[in-house]
Amino acid sequence: MQIDRYPIEGPLLLTPQVFGDDRGFFLESWNRRVFAEALGLPLEAGPVFDQDNQSRSCRGVLRGLHYQLEPHAQAKLVRCVAGEIFDVAVDLRRSSASFGRWIGERLSGANHRQLWVPPGFAHGFLVLSETADVLYKTSGFWHRDSERSLRWDDPALAITWPLEGLVEGGPLLSPKDAEAPTLAAIRAAGDLYP
Repeated sequence: MQIDRYPIEGPLLLTPQVFGDDRGFFLESWNRRVFAEALGLPLEAGPVFDQDNQSRSCRGVLRGLHYQLEPHAQAKLVRCVAGEIFDVAVDLRRSSASFGRWIGERLSGANHRQLWVPPGFAHGFLVLSETADVLYKTSGFWHRDSERSLRWDDPALAITWPLEGLVEGGPLLSPKDAEAPTLAAIRAAGDLYP
């Protein structure tokens, strides 16, 4: 498995080795030992996943940007197994030199890449294909009272979502995501990570 780092400390891009032939392909989507080594941690200190989630969304759906506050913060390992998404992580760690900065990757059933989103980041994705099936593992369980959203189109974030030609009138949002506060508002409310 190839593991690439970003200028923003924390998120990682994982690209598994794919073994293919005329029957199809095989890949190892998760190996705790390899991942712990990439993080510079002993095996027992590597991430433990408590929950697996799956979503299916149609073209132009934007889910996010979501996160959970301490003590229920979640790390996520995200992959798209069918279709294609633009996956985004935003640094919400107040003490980070990259606070408010974002990274984005195209994940697809064809490229098999996965994005590691550590605690301290908001996460979201935009569906680029007709439909997309997204699987993600989380450390920690969903906790309603700790769940927060960050506005996907906040000018302060300046995320370059690839919206051209997707859906007329903008992305398809849930009511919660359409009403999400800006970075300035969540900062004022104290809804950030240390």
